[in-house]
Amino acid sequence: METTENTPPLLRVRGLQKRYGDRVALQDASFDLWPGEVMAVVGESGSGKTTLLNAIAARCQPDAGQVTYLGRDGQMQDIYAMTEAQQRLLARTDWGFVHQNAADGLRMDVSAGANVGERLMGLGERHYGRLRSTAQEWLQRVEIDTARIDDTPRTFSGGMRQRLQIARNLVTSPRLVFMDEPTSGLDVSVQARVLDLLRQLNRQMQLAVVIVTHDLAVARLLAHRMMVMQRGEVVEAGLTDQVLDDPQHPYTQLLVSSVLQA
Repeated sequence: METTENTPPLLRVRGLQKRYGDRVALQDASFDLWPGEVMAVVGESGSGKTTLLNAIAARCQPDAGQVTYLGRDGQMQDIYAMTEAQQRLLARTDWGFVHQNAADGLRMDVSAGANVGERLMGLGERHYGRLRSTAQEWLQRVEIDTARIDDTPRTFSGGMRQRLQIARNLVTSPRLVFMDEPTSGLDVSVQARVLDLLRQLNRQMQLAVVIVTHDLAVARLLAHRMMVMQRGEVVEAGLTDQVLDDPQHPYTQLLVSSVLQA
């Protein structure tokens, strides 16, 4: 990832707030994300990290604040000033969303090839040969045997499903991908393969990524920067190694020390 002082952020988040009754889920969350940058959002369950992810991905409406995105035309677009149709188009073209449970991001009863090709069809591609060829290319890129192209995700292992979900999201060459605990629940060896794949694709495609994780090792491996959340607030933010090696906030210190003692 390379940025200069003149490079505008791809994503700008300012003052996001969200409440559920008396509970504060988000309190004045703000950050910038640049092209090719990976930002990890960490914290314990209930800290607000998934609410933040859903708010910036236009999956839940914040009570206050603004999310703007740098369109391919070079103009910053207010996400919540868009129509629902404009948001949906952005979500299936320039953005991707990788769920913790791959079944939430896949169509489980259609073939692997159709899962990958569906986003292309949403952009108007109808040529069967091109759709199938592109699906095969992406199965190869995520290390799935192309002989499985006609098999449904129900027949895949957890790791294969997650890699297929990644292929489905990246086939349209998005510039920004949201990831919600993408390696949680996978065996350690499978987790390592998925993380290695994500690192490769980030470099090759210059993807910007916002990844929610409770695993500080995942944050260290993937993220350039990280934010630590507690009770809906960002309590610490900075370069990943800096935050993990020299945490300043007591809550961050507690998180890091609990990992070291584990």
